[in-house]
This record gives sequence, structure tokens and C-alpha cells, in this order.
Amino acid sequence: MKFRESMVVHTLSHNFRNATRLERVRLRLPIEPHNTLVKIIYAGVNASDVNFSSGRYFSVNSKEAASHLPFDAGFEAVGIVASVGDSVKHIKVGTSVALMTFGSYAEFVLISAKSLIPVPRPDPEVVAMLTSGLTASIALEKAGQMISGQVVLVTAAAGGTGQFAVQLAKLAGNKVVATCGGESKSMFLTSLGVDRVINYQSEKIKDVLKKEFPRGVDIIYESVGGETFDVCLNALAVYGRLIVIGMISQYQGEGGWKPQNYTGLCEKILGKSQTVAGFFLVQYAHLWQDHLEKLFNLYSSGKLKVFVDPKKFVGVASVADAVEYLHSGRSVGKVVVCMDLSYGQTLAKL
Repeated sequence: MKFRESMVVHTLSHNFRNATRLERVRLRLPIEPHNTLVKIIYAGVNASDVNFSSGRYFSVNSKEAASHLPFDAGFEAVGIVASVGDSVKHIKVGTSVALMTFGSYAEFVLISAKSLIPVPRPDPEVVAMLTSGLTASIALEKAGQMISGQVVLVTAAAGGTGQFAVQLAKLAGNKVVATCGGESKSMFLTSLGVDRVINYQSEKIKDVLKKEFPRGVDIIYESVGGETFDVCLNALAVYGRLIVIGMISQYQGEGGWKPQNYTGLCEKILGKSQTVAGFFLVQYAHLWQDHLEKLFNLYSSGKLKVFVDPKKFVGVASVADAVEYLHSGRSVGKVVVCMDLSYGQTLAKL
């Protein structure tokens, strides 16, 4: 009899550790004709894991969200196909794949073959290209309508998705401004080619933008929310576009993520023909493959750097630690969990 360990949300809470528990579940074998069994090697950690564990992505109605309990946690992973259903012909056992469906915080995942994305290797850098890389690539192109010769501001730029946003903006021929907290993060962003790093621990973002960019900023890639959103909105240039990809500062508040009112928002954007655009990656699934190939090509040619946070998290049991580490503000680059340490050690010897 075969079993798998997985991280399961058993009660709705923005506190990921309290909301989840490790479960050992029997694998349903043989698998259905159109499904595959994937052995997870690396899973990606995201700020929005706490939104998912609170039921935010199911419904704003808590009773409706609770009706989905229990459910598996985790958004993204890379792994190796361990078995395929009788009707699966285009995916072979042993193929390296990526997946972006709920339930990736597990040793094995049963998933429809059509939901798999073949990748060169199941490396942590590939995990970083999924939710984090694809969000930056697609959001800047579609929501930001980015061209060259603009000023682009990226908040929380030393994080999983920020590292991609600053580099893609530079590669497109733009001047890039980035915010972060701490000297080591400042040095990291400088190494990625950022033109002006604003360390909010030593200078005020608002003052720097007002003094050094009086004309305003053309595109803002914003993931912090709260006061930072206000500062960004006031720094937006005529025709400027503010892309909201998240609001991490609001995710872990008392009671979780609560809507906020932004008084005067309409008047501000009307007066300067500005746009505030929301971006949710799930609604752009038809573009994932093309943009993932673009990121692969940039990475393999050396034009794009992908940084994975060096702190090690191993096994499904370490997921809550990894989520809390990301929200601590100490992480740099993409936070990942290695689900199969033996595979990771094998890669290290190559």
C-alpha cells in the first residue's frame, strides 16, 4: 500500500501554521486514464499562501469557503512523472514537469496530464519562474503595457517576483527604481542592474520619488499595499500605470486580509489619465507556456538571473516554517521547499 504526505488546510485562518496540518494519505492506485502521478521535487512558497489558507480564493463568504474544507495547500511545484494513466500518450514516465495547481505541498500529486508543463529539469530556479516569474512577465506586458524608455518602479523588489520584474524592465530598456528593506537586499538589487535602490530602512520612499522623479513614474509594479500603495499612487506620472499584484503588508493583520478604502482614488487617476490595474495570474493561463519559454531562453542565455533564497527547507513538515520565513521579511529571492532531499543532493554533485 502506498501513501503520500501532504499539507492540508483543515480550518480557515490567515495563520498558515494554525490552518494546516501534515497528513499521510493513501494514494489511489491505479490512477485514472487521463491523470498522472508526479513526484514533487521542489515546491514554491508564496505570500498568498496565507490568503489561500484563509479561504480567500474560494469565496468572500466564510461559510461557502468553509464548505471546501479540507483542501490541499500549495500553488506550484516541479517534479518528475512517476506514473501515467492508460490514455496519456504525450507525457512519459521520467519527464520533468512543472505544475501550477492547488496541492503542491506534497510528496506526490495526482493531476490531469493536460495540466502539466514539460520543463528541462525540476530545479528550484524553474519553480521561481512559475508564479513569481510568470506574474512579472505577463503583468508588465499586459497590465503595464511596458515599452522602452520609461521609468519603472518595483516595490518589495528583492522578493521572489520582484527580482524578475526589475530585470525584465531593464532588458526592455527602462530606468528601474526598486524598494527594499536592508543593506544586503540593496546590494542584491544593485547586482541585478537596478538604477536606483530605495532602502526604506534608511530613507523615505516618498521623499526620494518626489525629489528625484518629479515628473512621476510611468509603471509601478506594486505588491506591498497599505501605505506603500498610497505613496505609489501619488508618484504616478501622467498616463502612468500602477499594477497591483498583491498587498503583502495586509495579509497577516489581525483577522487576515481586510478590504481598505482609498478615498479620492477616482479623482487622482482621472486628473492624470492614469490606470490602476489588478493582476491575478490564474486568469492568464493561456499565456503561461509562451512566457515560461521566454523566461527559460533568457535564463539559459545568461540574460536573466534567478536567485533562490539559500535557507533550506526540507520535507512537507517544513512548509509552515518556510511560509513564516517568507513573511518575516528576511528572505531574498524565491523561497522553496525541497520535497526530495536525495534528488537535490544528486543535482549538487553533477
